[in-house]
Amino acid sequence: MKPQIITTPTGEQMVVLPLAEYEALLAAAAEAEEDAADVAVFDKAMADLSTGRDALLPAGVSAMITRGASLLAALRRWRGVKQTELAASVGIAQGYLSDMESGRRNGSPETLAKIARRLDVPAEWLV
Repeated sequence: MKPQIITTPTGEQMVVLPLAEYEALLAAAAEAEEDAADVAVFDKAMADLSTGRDALLPAGVSAMITRGASLLAALRRWRGVKQTELAASVGIAQGYLSDMESGRRNGSPETLAKIARRLDVPAEWLV
């Protein structure tokens, strides 16, 4: 069905289309957004590989990163350490660690070094 275009008294143009077509457009936009997110995760992983940063990561950590986890979160889970345990052992708040894992905050080099030591991973992985 061809959409209907209506011009309001203020000159704004509006489109009227069947609900099914509108819902199909929303679904297509959501799928495109999800695809773009997948491509971004893949591109970051490929960039890490090309710089050598990801070359030595264990397969389980790489798999978690591919599924969207941050490197820090993936390393922590891979080591089987809870956020509260890791935060306490390096002297930071659990909320701060959560923010670091989600990318809302950056840890200081000293904090990242402590985390690397606690997780028994090279500090370069977290820099």
